[in-house]
Amino acid sequence: MLLSRARSLRAALAVTTCLVLSGCFKPMYGGPEGAALRNDLQAIAIDPIAERAGHYLANELHFLLNGTGSEVPPKYRLQIVLRERIQASLVDSVTQRATAGAIVIDADYKLMPIAGGPPVTSGVAFTFASYDRTSQRFANIRAARDAEIRDAKELADQIKTRLAIALAKG
Repeated sequence: MLLSRARSLRAALAVTTCLVLSGCFKPMYGGPEGAALRNDLQAIAIDPIAERAGHYLANELHFLLNGTGSEVPPKYRLQIVLRERIQASLVDSVTQRATAGAIVIDADYKLMPIAGGPPVTSGVAFTFASYDRTSQRFANIRAARDAEIRDAKELADQIKTRLAIALAKG
C-alpha cells in the first residue's frame, strides 16, 4: 500500500513538473523568431578556408547555412582557421607499421558583423575520424581523404549549431 502510494506521488510530481516546465521550451527554428534565425544564418558569408579540408568544410557550411541556394545580402562574415594533424593510433608489433590512423581537425571560428564591431561569437570546434591503414599506399590516401570529409561534415554541423545558438540569443 505504501509502495503504491509513493509511486502515485512520484508520477503526480513528474506530471506536474512537466506541465510547469512545458512553457519554458520552444523550438529554435519555430515561429517568427525561427524565421528570423533562418534568415540570419542565410546571411552569413564564409571567408575562404585554406587547404583541402577547408574546401570540404566551406562546402558543407554553405549547404547547412543556406541550403536553398538563394542569394541573400550578407550581414555577417565567418572566419575559420583549421589545424589538421594525423595520429597513428594502432601499430602492428611485428611489422612496426600503423594499422589505423586518425585525422584530427581543430577549427577556430569567429562570426563578425559586416558593419563592424565586436565578434558575435567565436570558439573552437574539433573532431576526429579514424580510418584503417593497409600496405596499399593509394588505399591509405583515399581512406585519409574520406576521414577528412567525415571530419568536415561533423565540424560544419558543430559550427552551424553554435552559430544558431549565438544568433538566437541575439
